[in-house]
Amino acid sequence: MKLVEITSYLENIAPLSYQEDYDNAGLITGSYDLEVSAALISLDCTEEIVDEAIRKGCNLIISHHPIVFKGLKKLNGSTYVERVIIKALKNDIAIYAIHTNLDHVKNGVNGKICQRLGLINQEILSPKQDILKKLITYSPVEHAALVREALFSAGAGNIGNYSDCSFNSEGYGTFKAMESANPYIGETNKLHQEREVKIEVVFTAYQESQIIAVLKSTHPYEEVAFDILQLSNAHESIGAGMIASLENPMDELDFLNMVSDKLNAKVIRHTTLRGKKVSRVAVCGGSGSFLLKKAIAAKADVFITADFKYHEFFDAEKKLVIADVGHFESEQFTQELLFEIIRKKFANFALHLTEYNTNPINYLINGTNSRTEA
Repeated sequence: MKLVEITSYLENIAPLSYQEDYDNAGLITGSYDLEVSAALISLDCTEEIVDEAIRKGCNLIISHHPIVFKGLKKLNGSTYVERVIIKALKNDIAIYAIHTNLDHVKNGVNGKICQRLGLINQEILSPKQDILKKLITYSPVEHAALVREALFSAGAGNIGNYSDCSFNSEGYGTFKAMESANPYIGETNKLHQEREVKIEVVFTAYQESQIIAVLKSTHPYEEVAFDILQLSNAHESIGAGMIASLENPMDELDFLNMVSDKLNAKVIRHTTLRGKKVSRVAVCGGSGSFLLKKAIAAKADVFITADFKYHEFFDAEKKLVIADVGHFESEQFTQELLFEIIRKKFANFALHLTEYNTNPINYLINGTNSRTEA
């Protein structure tokens, strides 16, 4: 099948507009028209991953981390990033990254961590703002139901666990068709008054072009009147980190040992234990120190994430326990998540999980070099 079929499906689940400004998710090498024979899924895209793709006959690599974060000024193979890109291009291998956009959806990276840890009642820790918009349009009364249904089918009107949400009010619209017009109702050069329904629906910003296209194709009027408003409301189902609960509270040490086991984390850096039961848990795959204040405000007992700096541990101020499990360790199951997502849609597509552990960090524990294996 065409690469665009896979990328469109993934971007419907985790739209590129959800990624952070610094990120570079999306298609990095290759063409959307590429006929994809097989895909390899990995957390990172390294030289050994490209070699594995070649060996397994995969002409698509889907990774969580983008191999290119910053602009490349040269391609002479002097860095591993350049070598990966050169080898992929030489072997007609497309590279696609799905990074912070997958972090920000409820059933994404952090949802997978919660699933591994058996956490329930999951909610977004830091909901995104400025990604909701409202459409206001006006339809003749007899066509209002048809217009509403079309908007719902295009993705408008979803609020939390509710769909087909709209507000409707009746009034009168006026218009005068000019000589060149072809009015659906009314007469040329004569003021017309029509009973209309004002329809208001909320949608996420990335859906705008599709929703407007559907509105125009469904609405009976030659000229469709509508307004698009930017909303400042936070989107409760999209954002960074998650806050969830344990079904049965645990002692702190028992909980950390469980986290170590479930996340295959041989080393957990943590702040001083508080001698309290763990009931409420915040999680953020990857570098999550920016969410510490949010985790404290959400009354988390433990915050599981990675990449805390030395002085940032002091910021916990014994209000919770920071549990730094490691970047790779917190995100390694994203590979399984992507496999499950793609397999659900494309059951007969040749899909492979990498055989390699791409974690660049090794640990020396009691004189023995130990490496976390996925």
